[in-house]
Amino acid sequence: MDQLLGHLDRWKPFNALVVGDFMLDQQLYGDAERLSADAPVPILHVRRQTHNPGGAANVCLDLAALRGCVRACGVIGADVNGDLLRHSLVERGIDASGLVVDPSRPTTVKQNLIGLAQARHPQKMFRVDFESREPLSGEASRSLIARVRDSLDWADVVCIEDYAKGVCTEQVCQEVIRLARQAGKPVFVDPARLESYARYRGATTITPNRTEAEVATGQRTHGEADIAHNAALARSLLASVELDAVVLTLDRHGALLLERDAEPLAIPTIARTVYDVTGAGDMFLAGLASARANGCSWEDAVRMANAAAGLEVEIFGVEPIPLERVHHAVLEQTARTRGKLRTPEHAEIEVRARRASGQRIVFTNGCFDLLHAGHVDLLDKAASNGDFLLVGLNSDASVKRLKGPSRPVNGEEDRARVLGGLGCVGAVVIFDQDTPLELIRRLRPDVLVKGADYTKATVVGAADVESWGGSVVLIDLVEGKSTTGMIERANAKSR
Repeated sequence: MDQLLGHLDRWKPFNALVVGDFMLDQQLYGDAERLSADAPVPILHVRRQTHNPGGAANVCLDLAALRGCVRACGVIGADVNGDLLRHSLVERGIDASGLVVDPSRPTTVKQNLIGLAQARHPQKMFRVDFESREPLSGEASRSLIARVRDSLDWADVVCIEDYAKGVCTEQVCQEVIRLARQAGKPVFVDPARLESYARYRGATTITPNRTEAEVATGQRTHGEADIAHNAALARSLLASVELDAVVLTLDRHGALLLERDAEPLAIPTIARTVYDVTGAGDMFLAGLASARANGCSWEDAVRMANAAAGLEVEIFGVEPIPLERVHHAVLEQTARTRGKLRTPEHAEIEVRARRASGQRIVFTNGCFDLLHAGHVDLLDKAASNGDFLLVGLNSDASVKRLKGPSRPVNGEEDRARVLGGLGCVGAVVIFDQDTPLELIRRLRPDVLVKGADYTKATVVGAADVESWGGSVVLIDLVEGKSTTGMIERANAKSR
């Protein structure tokens, strides 16, 4: 996980070529508060209409949200919806020069009727599809393959998004994979629900979900994601489709990764409240491809894809998840496994990710030897000045130099754990210097907090924080509360 955080912190833009079934998603929103008088069916009183890129076009948006430069290679009809789809992609920064116009088929449109009843959350009522599933004509196939061929020198990764709408024929897929392999470019496939994956033979990886994998292999996945059982299914795909790796997505159980000549690896995901699974597979493919384009291992790439897809299912409809939110999700997952203690390096990465997502960082510091009500009051009030409170904690050696050989009473790990148990504390960083100046300059907090027994002139780091536009806040102390006083009273009672 630490290596993934490092990659996310050093993330670089990449070039992605997306091939597949490009669609236009239309949404008709309205009130659904009564039934028709002539039949027991709900009436949708339409209030507004929107349209967004869907299918492979949505993968383009997902990759762009992860800082990819994206080129779309697919087929649209010679119709108004095709023009809308092309325009919608271009206005979102996608290179649509690879889209082929085929007058013999309509642009695929998914029209969703979405009702709102009694001022509650929106609910999809019905969907109407306008499409052709006929295989591409020879002329359209040749034009599409030519667009792909012309883009391969530019691309870092190739994604195939197949919804079985006739574009991703065996001829098209095999030629795209052959050309990409020849150019040394990896091919990531989100497969359609098919009984045979022959059309994807030779790709780098495929990412089927449970149902898709079961249909393609004739085998059942294990309900509780038994790794040995599911690995047998993955091995059959790896061999028959001649892949470098297989990634089975297993909803709440995360994913199973099987690389060629490696042991299967179960990669868990964070349990989330599922609102709408639409678009999760697209986001997973984009997360996996973008992570590999940035040099992540297969394991870390799947972890990132899990995080991205997990965020997608928490929202209604389809919405690309930006890199900053994925980074934040990975940080939170890391925090669950190792608590709130951070190294300075990890704290720096976390601060950058949180700031990129619009959070305001607060910093305070101290020995916090025997935690008391005064400390808790100070930390609560410090946290209220921003979104995330970082506490700099003096190391044991630092405390001895400042307080004398009998201190600290509690070791640094115990002190860090107690601080981490407070809900207001976001993270704890131990520093070994006599002052936190080096740490403050490294983390560059937006707000620096100390007790009002200091003045702004005597707060270490105050001038630095103000120099980069931050602020210094002094908080009144709770009278009569101090660690030294607690120790003196304890010693007096023991005599």
